[in-house]
Amino acid sequence: MRDISKREAIRPAFAFVTALLLAGCGGGSVEVGFNSGGNADDDTDDLPVVTLILVADGLDAPLLLTHAGDGSGRLFVVEKAGRVRVIEHGVVEAAAFLDIRDRVRAGGSEQGLLSLAFAPDFAASGRAYVLYTDHTGVGDVVLSRFTRNAGGDALDPASERVLLRVAQPFANHNGGHLAFGPNGLLYLSLGDGGGTGDPQGNAQRTDALLGKLLRIDVAGAGSYAIPPDNPFGNEIWALGLRNPWRFSFDRSNGDLLIGDVGQNEWEEIDYVPAGAAAGQNFGWKRMEGFDCFAAATCDESGLNPPVAVYGHGGGDCSVTGGYVYRGLRHPALAGIYVHGDFCSGRIRALRRTADGDWSGAVLLDSGLGIASFGEDEDGEIHVVDLPGGAIYRLGVQP
Repeated sequence: MRDISKREAIRPAFAFVTALLLAGCGGGSVEVGFNSGGNADDDTDDLPVVTLILVADGLDAPLLLTHAGDGSGRLFVVEKAGRVRVIEHGVVEAAAFLDIRDRVRAGGSEQGLLSLAFAPDFAASGRAYVLYTDHTGVGDVVLSRFTRNAGGDALDPASERVLLRVAQPFANHNGGHLAFGPNGLLYLSLGDGGGTGDPQGNAQRTDALLGKLLRIDVAGAGSYAIPPDNPFGNEIWALGLRNPWRFSFDRSNGDLLIGDVGQNEWEEIDYVPAGAAAGQNFGWKRMEGFDCFAAATCDESGLNPPVAVYGHGGGDCSVTGGYVYRGLRHPALAGIYVHGDFCSGRIRALRRTADGDWSGAVLLDSGLGIASFGEDEDGEIHVVDLPGGAIYRLGVQP
C-alpha cells in the first residue's frame, strides 16, 4: 500500500474552476487564529509525522466514508452521483449497497448524495438515513430513510421514506451532513441556501431551516419527532452557520466540532462541549470567523465564536471538518481533532490544551481533494479524496 509522509506530497497541488464548497481563494500567506490567541506552529514540537496509506481507489467522486456499527468492519463510501459502495478487506465490492442515481441531482459542484448515517441499532433495525439533492427546483435537500433488503446485504431503494424536504433558493451551500449524537438523536447540517453573503438572511432566522444544525428524533415507526428541548419549537438545534461541511461528535466524551466554510476571508471550526445548552449561535452572517462581516462593527452578543480559524492563502479556501482521533493504532494522535482544507489538501491538527485554550498546526500537505474524513468502527481516521477517487487511512511514521 502506498505511504505518503509529511514531507512528500502525493502529487502537485491541483486547481479546479469549480470546487466543492468553494468559498473563494485569495493569495498571500496562510493566517491562523485561535479563540485564545496563538499561532500555526504552537504544536509542531510534539506532533507526530503523519502518513496516508491507500485503502482503496477506483471510486467515482467519493464524498464520505462511514461505518455501520454492526461489527462487520465494513467501510461504506458515498459517491456523489448517488451510490453507496462497500469496502471490505481493502476491496471495493462490485454491487452497490444503495443506488439512487435515478433520483439524485448531482450536476452542480455542491450537489449530489451528500451524507449517510446508520441508525445506532442498524444491526437489528436495518435502518439508514441519507441526505441528497433531488430534481425539484434548483435541487431541494432531501432527508430519507431506507431499510435493508430481504437478503440483508444492501439497502432497498424501493424502501425510501422521505422524512424532510428543504427547498434551496440557490444550487450551492447545501451543507449536508448527518450524524447520530450520543443521545441517539439525529443531527443534520444545512447551509444557508447559497448566494453571496446569505442574501435571504437565513442563517439567523429561527423560522428557516437553512444555515442551521437540526436535531430530530427518528426512533419511532413514523416520520420523526421534534425533541421537546429544541430551543425554537421546531427542528433547529443551533444556528448561524454558512455552509457546515462535516461535523462530528467526539466518541470519547460527546463534544461536537463543526467545520464551517467561510465567505472570502476565514474558514472556521466551531465547538460545543457535551451537555451545552441548545440554541448556540455561531455568528454567520453577523460575523465571519472572528471578524464582523461586511461591516466595521457588529453586535457580537450571544454568539458562540469559533475555536479556530484560518485565512485564505497558499491555496486554502474551503474547510473540511473531521474527527477527534480516538483510535488505538497511533497513541501520539490521541485527542487531536484532525481536519483539513478541500482546496489546498492541507491536513490540520487542533487540540485543547490543559488550561482550556486551543492550539493547532498543519500535519500534512497531502495534495488531495479532501471531501471528508471518516472513522471506521475502531476509531481510525480515513481521508476521502474526491477528485482522485481514493480512500486513505491516517497513519504515523514510526
